[in-house]
Amino acid sequence: MGRVKMFSLSTCGWCKRTKRLLDELGVDYQAVDVDLLPGTQRERALEEMKKWNPEGTFPTLVVDGKEVIVGYRVDKIKRIPTRG
Repeated sequence: MGRVKMFSLSTCGWCKRTKRLLDELGVDYQAVDVDLLPGTQRERALEEMKKWNPEGTFPTLVVDGKEVIVGYRVDKIKRIPTRG
């Protein structure tokens, strides 16, 4: 698992932009496309995400299990340490 866990939707334009930015920056992350998960896995993923982001909006990034970034926040995403 990467240092960043990203909860996203496969159809979300902001989620796609966030993934692209993370890739460009070389950030190690695990993307979870919640809408593609089957029933109980989807429910569990949403429950986990809502612990960090009670609004339940996408994308939601959890950095090192300590910090949360909600939305396409370039300024905050650029501060995530890169792999290496």
